[in-house]
Formats: sequence, C-alpha cells, structure tokens
Amino acid sequence: MKTLSLTPNVTTTLEKRIVETRRQKDILLMSHVVIGYPSFDSNRVAINSLVNAGVELIELQFPFSEPIADGPVLIKANQEAVANGATVNDCFQFAREITKKHPRVLFLITTYYNILFKYGVKKFLKSASKIGIAGVIIPDLPPEEATEYVEICKNNDIAAIFLLTPKTRYSRVQQIAGMASGMVYCVARAGVTGDRTNFSEDFDSYIQRVREATSLPIGVGFGIQTKEDIEYLKGRVDIAVIGTQAVKLLVEKGAQSLGEYMRGLRSETMSFTKL
Repeated sequence: MKTLSLTPNVTTTLEKRIVETRRQKDILLMSHVVIGYPSFDSNRVAINSLVNAGVELIELQFPFSEPIADGPVLIKANQEAVANGATVNDCFQFAREITKKHPRVLFLITTYYNILFKYGVKKFLKSASKIGIAGVIIPDLPPEEATEYVEICKNNDIAAIFLLTPKTRYSRVQQIAGMASGMVYCVARAGVTGDRTNFSEDFDSYIQRVREATSLPIGVGFGIQTKEDIEYLKGRVDIAVIGTQAVKLLVEKGAQSLGEYMRGLRSETMSFTKL
C-alpha cells in the first residue's frame, strides 16, 4: 500500500505535530482516561504509564452522565466520576497539571456538548487553549450546528475533531472534512465504544473515501484491542485509538499492566495478553 499522504498546509499545532511525528513512526497511538475514574490519583499514574510506553496522544474525557457514543465500560466510568463529584473545573485543573508535566504529549479533551453549553462554549475552548490542549472531540455535536464552535476553535489553535463512520455518506464526509482540523477520527464500525472490531472487506474503501475528502491525518478507533489490529492499520491510517481497553485494563490490572499492554502493541518482542 502506498505511503500515506499528509497535508503540507498545516493549520493547527495538533496537525503539525502529528505530521512531524509520523515522519518518524509508521503509526501513532492514542489512548484515553476518564478524569476522576477510578480516581484522580489513578489517572495520574495511568497517564505516566501511557507516556512511558510511548503513547503520543491522550484523550482526557471530561465525564458526562449520558455519554451516548460510549459502551458499558465508559458509561460506567463517566457515571461513577460524576457521582464521585468530578466537576468541569476539577477536570480543567487536572488537565492543566498533566499538560504541564508532559509537554511532549498531545492532549485532547473528549466530552459531550452539554458540558460546553453549560460552561460556555467560548469560555470552555479558551480555557482548554490556555492550558495546552491540542484538540477537542465532541461526539454528539453535528456539523450543521458546529459553525460557531469551529470558528472559536480556529481562533484558539484548538483542533476541532469530528467523527466519521463507515455509513457516513460521501457528501457528508466532505462536509465534515471541510470543517475538521488537526485530524479526523474514523469510527471503525457502527455502534458504541468497547466492542471488538473485526475489519471487513469494506474498510479500505471506507478509508479511501475519507482520504479523497481530506489530507488531514486519520485516526481509527472503537474496538481496537490487539497488536494484530495495529499491524493491520499500519500503512492505512496514521493513528490507532485504544480507549475502552485502556480504561478497563487500568481498573482490572493496574497502571503497570496498562503500560506493558500499550508498549506491546508496537513492540517486536513483547506479546499481547488478551483482556
């Protein structure tokens, strides 16, 4: 398969740094923590393990009580974090601490639009920019209602990252690609996060449709779990997203196992232990 073509017209810090890093690595890894679950201290230890394992991008999920794009593991994580009292201000304080401690890692915020709406969209995005957040993912914000959000992101060097699915019609892929910045997030399959993805024969044509619509780096997530998944994605996309499995492993086996798992996904020598 041909070498991936990345855009020469870099417009955000996120895109620039992804492009620079991809020149050195055949695929990047992106992982996930739900802030406040199981605790802020656990989050700190988990992020240290992810960073030490060489993970280039980390999503910091600001918890929301009804995370409609997420599966059971992340729903539980979100709801418990909220029940334990994690607030938006707590999350920003934590994110400020983490971005300062790990300046070479690209940190993104993932959350739902109600969080931004209640906090104030402009205030939220300016706060994110001030603490070094590189991009924001809002799964339930449709492009038809995102014009102001995209403009505020642009003015604050925040990448507005949108999700695409295999069922997204091409005209809509083009519409979303025209609004996105930093990268695009391709959902590997229909459904919610967490379930294992088995790549179908249609996957290559799906990614090709996205490539035709945008020169932004492409990440693929939802059900990415094994080293074999990562090997399959090499040469096809730029970033493999491992979210639910990271959160699950942290809770079940601890941060050390999480780090070993993430390191093993790209290692020639380490074997993968299926969860």
